[in-house]
Amino acid sequence: MLNTGNIVEEMARTQKNKATEYHLGLLKAKLARYRAQLLEPATKSSGGGTGFDVQKSGDARVALIGFPSVGKSTLLNKCTHTVSEAAAYEFTTLTAIPGVLEYQGARIQLLDLPGIVEGASQGRGRGRQVVSTAKTADLILIMLDATKSDEQRRLLEIELDAVGIRLNKRKPDVVFKRKTTGGITLNTTVKLTKTDEKTIRSILASYKLHNCDVMIREDITTDEFIDVLIGTRKYLPCLYVYNKIDAISLEQVDKLAHQTHTVVISCEAGLNLDYLIKRIWDELGLVKVYTKKRGAHPDLDDPVCLRKGATIEDICNGIHRSLAPNFRYALVWGRSSKFSPHAQKVGLNHQLQDEDVVSIFTK
Repeated sequence: MLNTGNIVEEMARTQKNKATEYHLGLLKAKLARYRAQLLEPATKSSGGGTGFDVQKSGDARVALIGFPSVGKSTLLNKCTHTVSEAAAYEFTTLTAIPGVLEYQGARIQLLDLPGIVEGASQGRGRGRQVVSTAKTADLILIMLDATKSDEQRRLLEIELDAVGIRLNKRKPDVVFKRKTTGGITLNTTVKLTKTDEKTIRSILASYKLHNCDVMIREDITTDEFIDVLIGTRKYLPCLYVYNKIDAISLEQVDKLAHQTHTVVISCEAGLNLDYLIKRIWDELGLVKVYTKKRGAHPDLDDPVCLRKGATIEDICNGIHRSLAPNFRYALVWGRSSKFSPHAQKVGLNHQLQDEDVVSIFTK
């Protein structure tokens, strides 16, 4: 097994200053490469054990992650029509249990993942499976115990970061293209203050990338550049959900509630659960689109839920795969219509907005 521990120790021993930046950059690149090999083995082992490849269903998937006994199963039971075994002892949930949260006509899959343990990124516990399933989510809910220290949050963030899940961050503005010849072309449109060209070139060499074009358009760190090279990083929105607020003081609740990307709840007392569901909906950024048959009223009971920025082509694919190939035109009423409140005749590339009504005409 590859020893990531030695590299981590060497990085901890190395004093951070201008002279050691280059050396640290190479160590970080090596560590990222080893971790990628640990979590994504080249050959897939077959059979054995209970996997938790849960089929993705509904309009979006939300992964519940947290240490054992923080109340994930109770939340799932309260918000969905699922019975996930909850108990006062640790490690009750051993396989991923999906539940469906219905909100504003959308079906959101809530996935209760087994309690993450420290060292999941090294494949300890059921870490690898938990992580690969979390990567398929559209939103991560990190569930925390409000009665415990913030160390729990820090440990989970470290674990998720180590496996390539970047919380509440966007992809670095870097364009990277491999070539067959011509060496390395490195261009920057901004001054680099957190890394330098020498470090970037040495990281490219350590990944055996000797022919490529790199265009850096923001002041990135060495870590962010490594993320771009690895290319399997997931940038996911995350809500920190503090449970058991009925067991702490009002001052503490107020302090937690004012942190960014944070919701405070009590599953047992049923406090603030409606607000949590609304925040989940807002974070997912879904739009509801209603369909209308010719000569009929729009079907307001069964919206099609799509991502923000979805097009007519997306709604065609969402209804039936035969629609897009036979598409003639669509009529759209609502915010995205240029002639609102009247309909606009549009093509497949037209972007839809929340609560639009669409009529599709085929050949």
